[in-house]
Amino acid sequence: MMNRPDLPPEIARRRTFAIISHPDAGKTTLTEKFLLFGGAIQMAGQVRAKGEARRTRSDFMKMEQDRGISVSASAMSFDFGPYRFNLVDTPGHSDFSEDTYRTLTAVDAAIMVIDGAKGVESQTRKLFEVCRLRDLPILTFCNKMDRESRDTFEIIDEIQENLAIDVSPVSWPIGMGRDFIGAYDLLNDRLEIMDRADRNKVAESIQISGLDDPKLADHVPAELLEKLREELEMARELLPAFDRKSFLEGHMTPIWFGSAINSFGVKELMTGIGEFGPQPQPQNAAERQIAPEEKSVTGFVFKVQANMDPKHRDRVAFVRLASGHFERGMKLLHVRSKKPMAVSNPVLFLAADRELAEEAWAGDIIGIPNHGQLRIGDALTEGEALRFTGIPSFAPELLQTVRAGDPMKAKHLEKALMQFAEEGAAKVFKPMIGSGFIVGVVGALQFEVLASRIELEYGLPVRFESSQFTSARWVSGAKDKVDAFANANKGHMAQDHDGDLVYLTRLQWDIDRVSRDHPDLKLTATKEMMV
Repeated sequence: MMNRPDLPPEIARRRTFAIISHPDAGKTTLTEKFLLFGGAIQMAGQVRAKGEARRTRSDFMKMEQDRGISVSASAMSFDFGPYRFNLVDTPGHSDFSEDTYRTLTAVDAAIMVIDGAKGVESQTRKLFEVCRLRDLPILTFCNKMDRESRDTFEIIDEIQENLAIDVSPVSWPIGMGRDFIGAYDLLNDRLEIMDRADRNKVAESIQISGLDDPKLADHVPAELLEKLREELEMARELLPAFDRKSFLEGHMTPIWFGSAINSFGVKELMTGIGEFGPQPQPQNAAERQIAPEEKSVTGFVFKVQANMDPKHRDRVAFVRLASGHFERGMKLLHVRSKKPMAVSNPVLFLAADRELAEEAWAGDIIGIPNHGQLRIGDALTEGEALRFTGIPSFAPELLQTVRAGDPMKAKHLEKALMQFAEEGAAKVFKPMIGSGFIVGVVGALQFEVLASRIELEYGLPVRFESSQFTSARWVSGAKDKVDAFANANKGHMAQDHDGDLVYLTRLQWDIDRVSRDHPDLKLTATKEMMV
């Protein structure tokens, strides 16, 4: 990482990162404040808000606004100081984890948001594992310090033990709950005082020279000051100092303490991403590694969102640029179909608002509106046949059959399902015998989202009913062996939306039997989304 050539200044100033957390830790609120401080919005919203005026900007689906949760990952680009931030907000709800896993393939770092009262929760642990697999550097933000929260050392210990990563405090909270008055910035010897009156105001900073500065007593009550000095002395002895190399390799996480809803600690976190965060990193393809400073443009689709604008049946492919300097109107090769594609109206997102992107650089995330040509895992290049690796597709854990309320509209239903399959929102299987479709998802809430989207976007009421099958495995092997196996097990065979063979089963016993009786066939629970 250290011996790479200097990047062109435009690429070097980019920081592409995702925010991960357990549901309700305050991730979407933090995203809002990022946009506020980046000057992108004037007033931050809440996920559940009064009236239309104060909606959050990153939750644009109707269901997200009704329930106050983020369902689909959204991307936003904005400037902060000398840096250009590309921020991807991911769904925290575990039922949408696949969308999140794919998003993490498109970023260079992650911010982990932890609730000060709850510490490390199950979903945080799962997402952290994915970051670990990708060696992503992680910055930690401990949120909700203005409510009753746990002891600071306890929170840090829990992160170190649960996630097996060194934690280095870069700020230290002063008081908690009602007594929370701010934090001490360890890197710059500054006192940050929180303003409870105005939630959208940036905290005021008071420059001091160390903990013995008499100015501290003017701002911090005596008993809190004594506690702060004691705790910091312990922290400096027990906890490692921040080391950027260790952080970039994924072994250490710096931690900030704050309150996103009160805009406290957010600016320091943003400055930290800018100063310490990684520049755009090389991306892996099956053929070779692609460096961001390469002249020719390459990129891959990590997410497809259909019907972002219900008035037009539009689909937007989110593309992470891996190298080069992209300009609007460029012709790029769509590697899977081997056809050139003129990208005439690429968009940059500010959540639900979008603007035409005249240019973009390696590290940026752009949206390409299309009519179904682009799928997850597709590569776009200036002519080289590349296949990007590491974008996973998981076998669904829940399977249900789907029926249209009106049997005459079966064709429409097929179209809607194919759209969601290509978007990665669900797996759609067409059984070899019988009519109808089987839909597979990772979490039960996804069935509700699908039903509500099919009705809203296509005007089709649908019913999901339980299926006799409980799991699906992709089948691979020599063609004659696969064909013979498929013919012998017609009742269990289906095809996914790419036309790949899938074995549907009721019991783990079936899967074990197949691997015992057919050693030359492979049944897999994941499939690489590449072409």
